[in-house]
Amino acid sequence: MKTTRRELAATLGAAALAPAAAPLVRGIEQTTFWDNLDGKGTTWFHPRICRVPGPSPSLLMTLQSISGSDYFGPVHWSESRDLGRRWSEPRPIPELGRHTNPDGMVEGYCDAVPEYHAATATVLAMAHNVYYAGGKLARPDTARWPVYFLRRRDGAWGPLRRLEWDNPEASAIYTSGCSQRVTLPSGDILVPLSLGPLGRVDRGVCSVRCTFDGKTLAIREQGNVLRFSQGRGLLEPSLTALDGTFYMTIRAENGQGFVARSQDGLEWAPMLPWCWDGGEPVNMSTTQQRWMPHSDALYLVYTRKDASNVNVMRWRAPLFMAEVDRRTLRLVRSTERVVIPMNADGVHQAKAVEHQGNFHTTPISAEESLVSTGTVVPASFTGAVRIARVRWARPNRVLG
Repeated sequence: MKTTRRELAATLGAAALAPAAAPLVRGIEQTTFWDNLDGKGTTWFHPRICRVPGPSPSLLMTLQSISGSDYFGPVHWSESRDLGRRWSEPRPIPELGRHTNPDGMVEGYCDAVPEYHAATATVLAMAHNVYYAGGKLARPDTARWPVYFLRRRDGAWGPLRRLEWDNPEASAIYTSGCSQRVTLPSGDILVPLSLGPLGRVDRGVCSVRCTFDGKTLAIREQGNVLRFSQGRGLLEPSLTALDGTFYMTIRAENGQGFVARSQDGLEWAPMLPWCWDGGEPVNMSTTQQRWMPHSDALYLVYTRKDASNVNVMRWRAPLFMAEVDRRTLRLVRSTERVVIPMNADGVHQAKAVEHQGNFHTTPISAEESLVSTGTVVPASFTGAVRIARVRWARPNRVLG
């Protein structure tokens, strides 16, 4: 039976929008895995983590190598049995390597995000297809779309499938790559998409409600499309829900990022640029943001322009976090913390700085959340996987 939009919102409770009365972040610890700054090994990228519940909860990570600008190897997986203190060596996921199409174009997959789906006891991972030619990223006049794949309780990976959609507004591209999704109490999933038709450069964003039965992910309903005409438009949207309200954060190419609010996760109010609580704009440069919800407050993880990183491309280090004032949809400046610092001087040694612009957040317990990033020094494509462990001063009940 179809759940109404009002019921989708009501199941998540009543809103309590005031900023937290006392600091929630008790401390932040940084750790490093698979360090390849010397260039002798593999530079791992897109490390994204989900928590798999059970008597002894585990963490599952998807990641892939990078050796050039947007030039990725096959998608791999790694597992932790001690909530992220140690990780198994990455192993390839069947069907998520590269293959050569009949036209000679090499096709692969990237931007994978795994999330646990409790109703079916599976990990549902979403990514999108990508094309390569001559050892680098190709941008052919060929449609691109999301793909999904499963990991079952017995550890087996399921088949790779395309998320089907016949929307004419998405004839050139529709993608959920890198994005955070929201799983509803019914088991339905809200998926944010960036989409565009053939012949149009700038993309819009929307969300869709999907059913998932443990095998097939299917779009059942679409919300309104938000648009912005500058550059490539709106990219890499991510969703979260807290206290009965849904939020979307959006990458853009005009020196800003955007935020929007919804009461049902489908129909979005007009988006606003990210600003500080005093009204000043937060200077961002075509880089994604990620939500880090706590049951008492909503946080955003992001990059921005700062005196310490003025010469770093797109200001892609360090990673910051700050609380969102949910009444105004602005960042509370007094709560800002550095989550993962820069490794070098961003003013005088900017070429040595590890870029951190592709990252993810994961609540792993009532006490801790993780921020994971695969860093890259662009001149050499060396880097490391860095994980920040954010410790909460009060229990985080978002895991239920």
